[in-house]
Amino acid sequence: MTKLAAIVLALMAAAAPASAQVRVFGSDAAACVRGLPAIRADITDLMDRTGSVKLEVYPANDTDFLKHGRELRAQGKFYRRIKVPTPAAGPVSLCIRVPRPGRYALLFTHDRDGRDKFNFWSDGAGFPSNVKIRRMRPTLAMAAITVPQGVVVTRIRAQYLRGIAGFKPLPKRVSGAR
Repeated sequence: MTKLAAIVLALMAAAAPASAQVRVFGSDAAACVRGLPAIRADITDLMDRTGSVKLEVYPANDTDFLKHGRELRAQGKFYRRIKVPTPAAGPVSLCIRVPRPGRYALLFTHDRDGRDKFNFWSDGAGFPSNVKIRRMRPTLAMAAITVPQGVVVTRIRAQYLRGIAGFKPLPKRVSGAR
């Protein structure tokens, strides 16, 4: 996060009522605080607090969804990624800005092994729809999200490989500590 973003975030948090304070992570945190077109993703059910967490925004069409960011940018298409170390404790809320209100595709990943490449065997993923990914290739419908003239908040439940059933959320713990 830039110094300016950190200062803006701190000032806005100090001025907001305690009940409205949410610590937002990522280089785009100021966009969420200032109410610019952005997505705030509240991530739940992380397997652990290792590695890093990442959000990626793609154009909302089947051709561009999950295409490499370098290729999308070369074609003049919008693509954005934010990545932060997984917070050691507390809620995980990530903010990613978009250029204007509209429909986008959003992907969350939890890079547990730190290799910066999705590891099917250990990393987690999730989408705004929270549909169980299982063993299928993610679809645009799973990832689609509409951003208004401001910030849209979505809750994404992280999913991990769980045997032959494929990717699913982890079972809820009795203690609720996740």
